[in-house]
Amino acid sequence: MTKRIKLRTLLAGGLITLLFVALWGRIYWVQVAHAEFWAEQARNTWVTTKKLVQERGTITDRSGAVLASDAAAYTLALSPKVIHELDAGHPDWKLIDQIAAKVNNILGKPEAEIRKIMDAKTEKGVYYVQREVQPEGWKMDKEVADRLTAFRDQLRELTGKKDVGIYLVEDKKRYYPNGSLGSQILGYVSKEGVAKMGLERTLDDELKGEEGSITYQKDGKRTQLADGEIEAKQAVDGKNVTLTIDRDIQYYMEQAMKTAYAQYRPLSMTAIAADPKTMDILGMVSLPDFDPNNYWDYAKDQSAFKNNAVQSIYEPGSTFKIMTLAAAVQEGLFNPNDKYMSGSVAIPKSKPVNDIKRGGWGEITYLEGLKRSSNVAFVKLGYEKLGKEKFKQYIDNFGFGHKTGIELAGEIAGTTQLTWERDYAAATFGQAVSVTPIQQVAAVAAVANGGKLMTPHIIKSVSDPNTGEKVVTEPKVIRQVISAQTSKKVGEYLEQVVSDREIGTGRNAYIDGYRIAGKTGTAQKVINGVYAEDKFVVSFIGYAPVEDPKIVLYVLVDEPEDKTLGGGSGAAPIFKEIMQKSLLHLGVLPTPSKDAEADKKNKDNASATPAPVTAKVIDVKDMTAAQAKSKLGTSGFDAIVLGKGDKVVSQLPKPGAVLPTSQHVYLMTEKTLGSVPSMKGLSLRDALDMCSLLGASCTATGQGYVSGQQANRDGGKLSIAIVLEPPAGTTVQPTGGQTSAGKQDESAAADADAGDNAAEVDDSALEEAGD
Repeated sequence: MTKRIKLRTLLAGGLITLLFVALWGRIYWVQVAHAEFWAEQARNTWVTTKKLVQERGTITDRSGAVLASDAAAYTLALSPKVIHELDAGHPDWKLIDQIAAKVNNILGKPEAEIRKIMDAKTEKGVYYVQREVQPEGWKMDKEVADRLTAFRDQLRELTGKKDVGIYLVEDKKRYYPNGSLGSQILGYVSKEGVAKMGLERTLDDELKGEEGSITYQKDGKRTQLADGEIEAKQAVDGKNVTLTIDRDIQYYMEQAMKTAYAQYRPLSMTAIAADPKTMDILGMVSLPDFDPNNYWDYAKDQSAFKNNAVQSIYEPGSTFKIMTLAAAVQEGLFNPNDKYMSGSVAIPKSKPVNDIKRGGWGEITYLEGLKRSSNVAFVKLGYEKLGKEKFKQYIDNFGFGHKTGIELAGEIAGTTQLTWERDYAAATFGQAVSVTPIQQVAAVAAVANGGKLMTPHIIKSVSDPNTGEKVVTEPKVIRQVISAQTSKKVGEYLEQVVSDREIGTGRNAYIDGYRIAGKTGTAQKVINGVYAEDKFVVSFIGYAPVEDPKIVLYVLVDEPEDKTLGGGSGAAPIFKEIMQKSLLHLGVLPTPSKDAEADKKNKDNASATPAPVTAKVIDVKDMTAAQAKSKLGTSGFDAIVLGKGDKVVSQLPKPGAVLPTSQHVYLMTEKTLGSVPSMKGLSLRDALDMCSLLGASCTATGQGYVSGQQANRDGGKLSIAIVLEPPAGTTVQPTGGQTSAGKQDESAAADADAGDNAAEVDDSALEEAGD
């Protein structure tokens, strides 16, 4: 018995000794051998690190108006755990139903998805403590967050609980205070904080800054220890970027463009305004556009994210004639008073190039050819006189075929490869070359500023708020393309394209009191290698004032729904509206003409040959004929009254239609007319409108204006056959076809007459069509 006790005691003592040795061994292992590792683990339990969020740099316009900046945002989170605990304790509150309905009402998120968030459980089958409501509740504006806060306060009052399972987490987001203004220029930053496009992406390294952090010691309640160590790395805010954009001019451009966009319904529209002396971009618009604050709403229409000013190419049409003219003047080959035979010009080993008006205008001066936008004149100047090698050299010198170097991503170079004789000839009037709008602006700016081709830029300066350092973009001259003297002469010639209110194709861009230089363009699009008969790009480019250019402005409309629109009737009025407002904004006031007689002559010409401008037809139904004519007259329309009634019972075009004021408005004072009114002297378009108003089918033979008509009734149906003849003293080659109402009008006939020169249907065609 004693031996067993001693043995047990010995065994117990041995085990205790072994445990004691093991304990000391473990202490040695932890405290000595791996002391640093375990000390670091301990520090992790009482040390915490928080991020210090930096400010992303702001983007402002040239005067400091904010275009993009960081703003306070809030993210909504729900607690399934808290909400279900409260709902289980008081089912009469119907807390889950209230939250689902209210969040749906404020954010628009489907109730089923909200309930799914509130019912979310972990893998262990317990409700989550917190779940974010995304994407609708992610980075919300303060106004939206305030509505949710008010709802949370109502629930707190109902339940008597501070925690009702609704949390609003403070955050930051990128905010664009002007909405869609300049959207393709600015781009956007996604809710995840990723710069996606535009300058936000291009300048992301400068704008984003660097995140900071603070590390401190805490107690068990996560309170910072007063005597604890603190390590801090300060956040570095991003750099601020000032653009060359003028927010007011950008606004004028967008408003005018959006109004026209709704009217014309084109594929796209583009406009660029620049200071020709520095090539500061003052405004750049590409439609359709988007609101970067709600970029996700435009995911289905990717065209809204494309900046056509630098990312699309077009055959420029007659606006390219400015470069041909400048080259010819520089080489001493353009004499405005020299004459040539318009109509057609032969090209070796190719079909001849025709003017848009079949047969041309006879023998005219080169200056008149410029005003009328004669293709033959420019083939003779650029192809025959200048020569193809010298002409191609000028194309290159004006910067075509090369990127301009503007600070926008995705710029393309265009194509100016000319192979055949026909290519060189066609390029003189803007065919066979493809250019970007920004290239057009840079080239015309060189014509305006004394002959210097300059690099366009949209970044004015980049400032570092941390160091005070500021980098300013200086104007950069690439090369001298033409002389200052040539620049002045070309400006004076282009001015007459606008100021000649009788034959100038750019007359719709005329602004009283300002000297405007400009050129129209109306080009057919190339579809699968063939010029389409019904798809056009219409444009206008110009600058003002001619004597001291402040703005060069380009307006382009791609495929307007109205096929009769040209550069003069479609793009020039937009140009005029933008230019007039912009010049006044820059403090350039109109100057009354010093020559009273010239002023009077201009007014007389304007009265004799009114320049078509666009206006909306008002509703005059139920007015007397006199009242209706007076009302329409205030908008510039001439009304033709049909019938012997007292009041207007119908009108054509219908109220709300937007059209040139040169087009008549017909007023019916009777529901039916006993006789067909005379249409003698009307253009084909007016005659077809008249037939439509009378409910009659109409056929036409010949070209020009109505010289005779024959009406027939068959079973109550009225048909009218009209005969067209050109004005006295002109010769029009017959097309040998007939025109039916709604099928073809004079502008279509003019397009058909373009023949091999179909790619350039300039405004002289519309003039011939009575547009």
